[in-house]
Parts: sequence; structure tokens; C-alpha cells
Amino acid sequence: MSKTHTTAMDTVLSGEQIQQFKTDGYLVFRTMLEPAACEHMLAVAAEQLRAALPPLEYEAELGYAGAPSSLDAEGGRTIRRLRGAYDRDPCFHDWAEDTRVVSRLRQLFDEPVCLTLAHHNCVMTKHPQYGTATGWHRDIRYWSFTQPDLICVWLALGDETPDNGGLKFIPGSHRLHIAREQLDELDFLRPEHPANQKIFAQGKAVELQQGDVVFFHSWLFHAAGVNATPAVKTSVAFAYHGCSNQAVAGSRSAVSPDVQVTD
Repeated sequence: MSKTHTTAMDTVLSGEQIQQFKTDGYLVFRTMLEPAACEHMLAVAAEQLRAALPPLEYEAELGYAGAPSSLDAEGGRTIRRLRGAYDRDPCFHDWAEDTRVVSRLRQLFDEPVCLTLAHHNCVMTKHPQYGTATGWHRDIRYWSFTQPDLICVWLALGDETPDNGGLKFIPGSHRLHIAREQLDELDFLRPEHPANQKIFAQGKAVELQQGDVVFFHSWLFHAAGVNATPAVKTSVAFAYHGCSNQAVAGSRSAVSPDVQVTD
């Protein structure tokens, strides 16, 4: 993942791509990371999962439908996230600052780029049996910045499909006005609300292969199903913002420092 292997021309976004991001709220880049780098990340993640190396997030702690009722229940030690990925291993640190990522982000933000260590900054897993589905939500729901304009960069370390709980997006939903009554207490779109039915119908599964990367806006509604395959699905997620867009003082977003990243 050396920055010297990528030329400026390799990362130049077209006007059509920039407009597509503005319109749809996400962009997919195929085979952005080479297989050997993905396999190395997978091996590191698998070892840290086996060792239950903290900081961790367990499925039982989230309370989503189908999750184990407690850490002591059957499946209660199923790990959902390896938190603090940036400081876990150089392979994650280097990916977070990779030129292929940062250069594209700089064009989308149209300014220098900062990585927030307060949000995402994790290896995401979706385990068979105890890995829960995630309803339609926006990442910005728990984030506090002067402007709600952040981008998640999601790297697929293996294939991601509807069968193993791959991502689904509602294109353009980052531009929708959503009334408070359309959301539940956790800011998920309420499935029983009539106004949400037309929104759900626009949902689109985005299938990824190993090394594919998707950039998506923090206001974009996205979801993911359960993993009905025998293998754990593993992804890496980091969140970025333009450096002029600062975390609100005293908020959860300001607890961890930002890292200014360059291309």
C-alpha cells in the first residue's frame, strides 16, 4: 500500500463521478486494493478476533433483534467490531492514509482531509448465526460536527453479497428530508411508518468483491442483512471529513483526535 505505487492520474475523479456522488451519495471503486494486501489484513484481523484483543464491540452489547441477550448467553462473545483499527496494526494505519483513498476524498471534499478516530475506525465483522441485521440508518445520527458532511470509506476484505450481509443503500437518500416520526428511538427508519415504504422500495444491494471499496456519505441511509453463509464477512471502515469541518467541542466526536492525511 505504498504511496509511491500510485500516480496522480490513477486517482483523478471524473466530473461524472463527482456528480454521481452528489446525486446518489456513494461511489464504488472496483479492485482498488490488491489481493495480497487484503489477505494480509484478513490474517491480522482473524488473529485479533481469536485473541479477542480489545477494544471490542460485541453483538450482545447492541441489543439488535436476534442478538445474544448478554455476554454470558450463547453466542454472547460474538465480536461485531475490532475498534481502534488505526492503532491496531500498520496494515490498517497505512490503508487509512493510502493515497488512493485520500486523493479521491480530497476531490470530493474540495479541501484537505482529516480522518476522525472517534467514529468507525474499525474492522467490521458479520458472523454466521449471531451476526445481526442492521436496519436503515444514517451514520451521522451519533456524530457531531459543524457540518454533517463526512464520508465513510468501506473496504471489502472478501466478497460481500446479500447472502452474507452485504451493504444496501438507498441512492439519493442523503438529500431526503425525514420527519422525526419516521424514525425510531435509535434513529432507524421505522418499518411500519407508511411514508417509509416508498423509501424502502428504492433500496439497492451493492455487491462487492475482495479489494472493492465504497465511499458513502454520512447522511446516506444504508442497511445490511444477516450472514447466512458459513464464513465470517470482514470489512474495514474509516470515516473522514474536510479539515475545515470540525467536531463540536464537548461531543463524542471530539473525544478522539483527528489525523490530517495527505496524498
